Amino acid sequence: MKYEHLPYNKNLRQNAVKLRKNMTKQEKHLWYDFLKDYPIKIYKQKVILNYIVDFYCASAKLAIELDGSQHYDGQEDYNAARTEALNGMGITVIRFSNLEIDTNFKGVCEYIDLTIQKQKEN
Repeated sequence: MKYEHLPYNKNLRQNAVKLRKNMTKQEKHLWYDFLKDYPIKIYKQKVILNYIVDFYCASAKLAIELDGSQHYDGQEDYNAARTEALNGMGITVIRFSNLEIDTNFKGVCEYIDLTIQKQKEN
Protein backbone atom coordinates (compact mmCIF):
# COMPACT_ATOMS: atom_id res chain seq x y z
CA MET A 1 0.00 0.00 0.00
CA LYS A 2 1.42 3.38 -1.00
CA TYR A 3 1.26 6.36 1.37
CA GLU A 4 2.02 9.88 0.36
CA HIS A 5 4.70 11.75 2.24
CA LEU A 6 3.25 14.29 4.64
CA PRO A 7 5.09 17.58 5.08
CA TYR A 8 6.44 18.08 8.57
CA ASN A 9 8.65 20.33 10.62
CA LYS A 10 11.76 18.23 11.33
CA ASN A 11 12.49 20.44 14.34
CA LEU A 12 9.49 18.84 16.09
CA ARG A 13 10.79 15.25 15.84
CA GLN A 14 12.65 15.39 19.15
CA ASN A 15 9.57 16.75 20.92
CA ALA A 16 7.43 14.01 19.37
CA VAL A 17 9.82 11.35 20.68
CA LYS A 18 9.61 12.90 24.14
CA LEU A 19 5.81 12.93 23.97
CA ARG A 20 5.78 9.26 22.93
CA LYS A 21 7.81 8.39 26.01
CA ASN A 22 5.66 10.52 28.32
CA MET A 23 2.10 9.83 27.21
CA THR A 24 -0.77 10.86 29.46
CA LYS A 25 -2.74 8.22 31.34
CA GLN A 26 -5.55 8.45 28.78
CA GLU A 27 -3.17 8.27 25.80
CA LYS A 28 -1.55 5.15 27.29
CA HIS A 29 -4.97 3.58 27.87
CA LEU A 30 -6.11 4.23 24.31
CA TRP A 31 -2.78 3.12 22.83
CA TYR A 32 -2.12 -0.05 24.82
CA ASP A 33 -5.72 -1.20 25.15
CA PHE A 34 -6.91 -0.49 21.59
CA LEU A 35 -4.78 1.29 18.98
CA LYS A 36 -1.48 -0.60 19.37
CA ASP A 37 -2.99 -3.87 18.15
CA TYR A 38 -5.51 -2.35 15.75
CA PRO A 39 -5.35 -4.26 12.43
CA ILE A 40 -4.45 -1.08 10.52
CA LYS A 41 -1.18 0.77 11.34
CA ILE A 42 -1.62 3.74 13.65
CA TYR A 43 1.22 6.05 14.65
CA LYS A 44 1.50 7.83 17.97
CA GLN A 45 2.69 11.42 18.29
CA LYS A 46 3.00 11.93 14.52
CA VAL A 47 4.52 15.17 13.23
CA ILE A 48 2.44 16.71 10.42
CA LEU A 49 3.16 20.24 9.20
CA ASN A 50 3.98 22.26 12.34
CA TYR A 51 1.90 20.06 14.63
CA ILE A 52 2.19 16.83 16.56
CA VAL A 53 -1.03 14.83 16.47
CA ASP A 54 -1.65 12.32 19.25
CA PHE A 55 -2.45 9.41 16.91
CA TYR A 56 -2.52 9.13 13.13
CA CYS A 57 -3.91 6.47 10.79
CA ALA A 58 -2.31 7.12 7.38
CA SER A 59 -4.48 4.73 5.37
CA ALA A 60 -7.63 6.49 6.63
CA LYS A 61 -6.06 9.99 6.72
CA LEU A 62 -7.35 10.28 10.28
CA ALA A 63 -5.87 12.19 13.21
CA ILE A 64 -7.11 11.24 16.68
CA GLU A 65 -6.69 13.87 19.37
CA LEU A 66 -7.16 13.54 23.11
CA ASP A 67 -7.86 16.78 24.89
CA GLY A 68 -7.10 17.36 28.54
CA SER A 69 -8.09 20.50 30.38
CA GLN A 70 -5.18 22.43 28.83
CA HIS A 71 -6.95 22.22 25.45
CA TYR A 72 -9.92 24.17 26.75
CA ASP A 73 -8.10 27.02 28.47
CA GLY A 74 -7.70 29.55 25.66
CA GLN A 75 -6.65 26.90 23.12
CA GLU A 76 -9.86 26.90 21.10
CA ASP A 77 -8.51 29.20 18.36
CA TYR A 78 -5.25 27.23 18.11
CA ASN A 79 -7.13 23.92 17.92
CA ALA A 80 -9.47 25.31 15.25
CA ALA A 81 -6.54 26.58 13.14
CA ARG A 82 -4.73 23.28 13.55
CA THR A 83 -7.82 21.30 12.52
CA GLU A 84 -8.36 23.59 9.53
CA ALA A 85 -4.75 23.11 8.38
CA LEU A 86 -5.00 19.33 8.70
CA ASN A 87 -8.40 19.28 6.98
CA GLY A 88 -6.81 21.28 4.16
CA MET A 89 -4.48 18.31 3.61
CA GLY A 90 -7.44 15.94 3.46
CA ILE A 91 -6.92 14.71 7.03
CA THR A 92 -9.99 14.25 9.20
CA VAL A 93 -9.51 15.17 12.86
CA ILE A 94 -11.57 13.58 15.62
CA ARG A 95 -11.27 14.71 19.24
CA PHE A 96 -12.08 13.10 22.53
CA SER A 97 -11.80 14.55 26.00
CA ASN A 98 -9.84 12.70 28.63
CA LEU A 99 -13.15 12.36 30.48
CA GLU A 100 -14.61 10.45 27.51
CA ILE A 101 -11.65 8.05 27.61
CA ASP A 102 -12.15 7.57 31.35
CA THR A 103 -15.93 7.12 31.29
CA ASN A 104 -16.83 5.75 27.83
CA PHE A 105 -13.75 3.91 26.60
CA LYS A 106 -15.71 1.27 24.68
CA GLY A 107 -17.77 3.95 22.91
CA VAL A 108 -14.62 5.89 21.96
CA CYS A 109 -13.04 2.74 20.51
CA GLU A 110 -16.18 1.90 18.55
CA TYR A 111 -16.33 5.45 17.14
CA ILE A 112 -12.66 5.33 16.09
CA ASP A 113 -13.18 1.96 14.42
CA LEU A 114 -16.29 3.13 12.55
CA THR A 115 -14.54 6.33 11.45
CA ILE A 116 -11.50 4.46 10.15
CA GLN A 117 -13.71 2.02 8.23
CA LYS A 118 -15.73 4.90 6.74
CA GLN A 119 -12.61 6.90 5.80
CA LYS A 120 -11.06 3.87 4.08
CA GLU A 121 -14.18 3.47 1.93
CA ASN A 122 -13.77 6.98 0.52
